[in-house]
Amino acid sequence: MQRATKIVATLGPASSDPDVLERLLRAGVDVVRLNFSHGQAQDHIDRASLVRRIAEKLGKTVAIMADLQGPKIRVGKFAEGRVQLVNGARFVLDGARTDPGNLDGVGLDYKELPRDVKPGDTLLLNDGLIVLTVEAVRGEQVLTVVKVGGELSNNKGINKQGGGLTAPALTGKDMDDIKTAMSFQCDYLAVSFPKNATDMEMARQLANVAGEPWRHKPAMIAKIERSEAIPQLEAILRASDGIMVARGDLAVEVGNATVPALQKKMIRMAREMDKIAITATQMMESMIVNPVPTRAEVSDVANAVLDGTDAVMLSAETAAGKYPVETVEQMAAIALEAERAEEVVLHDDFMQRHFGRIDQSIAMGALFTAHHLGCKAIIALTESGSTALWMSRQNIKVPIFGLTHKHNSERRMALYRNVQPILMPMHDDRDTALADAEAVLVERGVLMPGDTYAITCGEPMGYPGGTNMLKVCRVA
Repeated sequence: MQRATKIVATLGPASSDPDVLERLLRAGVDVVRLNFSHGQAQDHIDRASLVRRIAEKLGKTVAIMADLQGPKIRVGKFAEGRVQLVNGARFVLDGARTDPGNLDGVGLDYKELPRDVKPGDTLLLNDGLIVLTVEAVRGEQVLTVVKVGGELSNNKGINKQGGGLTAPALTGKDMDDIKTAMSFQCDYLAVSFPKNATDMEMARQLANVAGEPWRHKPAMIAKIERSEAIPQLEAILRASDGIMVARGDLAVEVGNATVPALQKKMIRMAREMDKIAITATQMMESMIVNPVPTRAEVSDVANAVLDGTDAVMLSAETAAGKYPVETVEQMAAIALEAERAEEVVLHDDFMQRHFGRIDQSIAMGALFTAHHLGCKAIIALTESGSTALWMSRQNIKVPIFGLTHKHNSERRMALYRNVQPILMPMHDDRDTALADAEAVLVERGVLMPGDTYAITCGEPMGYPGGTNMLKVCRVA
């Protein structure tokens, strides 16, 4: 059984060694995430080159996602590196402070905080582990009382309960990082903290301009981690190619209990709008230090798969954890087992949907036909990958193979659920292309004599959006 759900793994000190990276790709990583919150530009360029080199060596399609840092909504540094805040103590967040912090207060990387808050607001620091209540705002100082204390160390994040921080989604650093990401033609660009569609449109425009020398346009992923993004979700999806359910900052702003239902809503909406969904944050957190996951983590990954997510993502688990390869192996096994339990609900979906495009109708027709005939595979000969994407929005448990002659389309399809991308030579003649496609899958052991499969293509060949033919074939 081919695993449908894809795995995104973050590179870091624990996984940048070539041998470890090769083992990660062999274990099942489909997309490598480069986190621009850490490291220098050349570090990311070198890692992207290493990923592509090892993927080529293995004959495996691997996409690269560049994840922008976004605004630094953080406290400054402490003289001793950390302080222990106790309940009831007063603590000052000071936008004008330049000396290191202490038990009385600390400076701010985010200088706009005094203008974003008012007395009575709740601030959550260090992923919500520390809770402060705003008592007053005096100039550049935010005077607070510690409601829930704990250890606060250098550069920990700040969230405002309910949202409302005005930091822009794209910073000057992000704009420079977009140029770096385009220099190695990242396949996906993830934008942190977008509040609306305009943030995503601006990021896409910057990426397209930076990628022009290579005629490269990355797919755009909106990281949903601000409460303001929730009412704007449909508009953000329309302006993006997919979303990441970034449960860390989102949970801090909207509350932990709200996130599971939001996750299901976001994944469902993404699939209905023919967009990609990635589920992220603390999926296998305990495996940073332990060789096996908790039962709760197993259930979390399995539930995301059953929700219909395209991919599940690992962050510190593979970037800095002790067991990066084992974590990927466990995640792959959990996803595969969850997929065995999935139900096919194709009939209801088809009764409620209408298609205005020929290529989209052909894609849906291929799914319907393959499901009812019990086809062994669906083959999409595709220029852009769109046909394979549309097919992947429905769950029929028939593996989809996206065959393309374009490297960027091949790598982009690496993130689509239940799609196996394959690079094949371009053919102007339709019959030659169809015969070659069948031969590729026979050679790979996917198809055997007597097997039935559905195949789609465009005639004439070679035009994006030109899919207009569906054929059902039997291997001789």
